[in-house]
Amino acid sequence: MSADDGLLIWIEEALAAVGHVTWRRMMGGATLYLDGTVFAIVLDDVLWFKSDAVADPVWDAQGSARFSYARKDGRVATINYRRAPDDVLDDVDAMREWAALAVEAGRRAPGNKRKQGS
Repeated sequence: MSADDGLLIWIEEALAAVGHVTWRRMMGGATLYLDGTVFAIVLDDVLWFKSDAVADPVWDAQGSARFSYARKDGRVATINYRRAPDDVLDDVDAMREWAALAVEAGRRAPGNKRKQGS
């Protein structure tokens, strides 16, 4: 897994008008923060936005897949991140719209800790 530096820079630039984006490398990918709130991850050069029970219906209506992975025991597990719609990769307004939904989910997260990455 990897996090494409070009994608990370695009996200940072696209969201600069709404807040300060930082990221921390993790397991070959990156966790992204907007003003200290976790809102996305990038793995295998794919952007996944944070979601929760409140935001899930919006993501479902968009048809955005839930992040899933194979566990060591062969079962498939999911975490509450949704694949970013394709238009966020080249449309600043779409990036801001979907990122705002993800930031709100991040703010609602239990035990939300505001960490700064780089």
